[in-house]
Amino acid sequence: MNGLRYTHVESPVGDLLVAGTEEALHFLSFPTGHKAFRPRPEWRRDDAPFQEVRRQLDAYFAGDLRRFELALHLSGTEFQNSVWRSLADIPFGQTRSYGEIARSVGRPKASRAVGAANGSNPLPIILPCHRVIGAGGSLTGFGGGLAVKAFLLRHEGVLV
Repeated sequence: MNGLRYTHVESPVGDLLVAGTEEALHFLSFPTGHKAFRPRPEWRRDDAPFQEVRRQLDAYFAGDLRRFELALHLSGTEFQNSVWRSLADIPFGQTRSYGEIARSVGRPKASRAVGAANGSNPLPIILPCHRVIGAGGSLTGFGGGLAVKAFLLRHEGVLV
């Protein structure tokens, strides 16, 4: 994690912390919620590498972008990475259950493990874990808080 740079991107859900390198985005953190975190001491503030991230996030919140096209660095287990990659396949304005994600990654009985992987997603919004809901349609845990999850789903037209 040494050598990472970071900046903050203003958004309707607060200032988002983004961190990465010139080559790839590593982290996005909400300002609130149980998974929120601050820049690490060894990271360096630098806005320059994140111009495209900022542009795409702005376009997403303006309603003009439905799928992110960014270079991402994923450093989870093989299972976590497969879950995180599958999140990117959930279309804007749609949701999937944990069980549906488990089936899509070839582990149909692993919905709890999918939930754990979802909770460890280092790039929420970009890899849209907010689009994963309970089997009965309930809004379940979200690192940025359930109010943020509800906001994002309303923004995408899932909730009214």
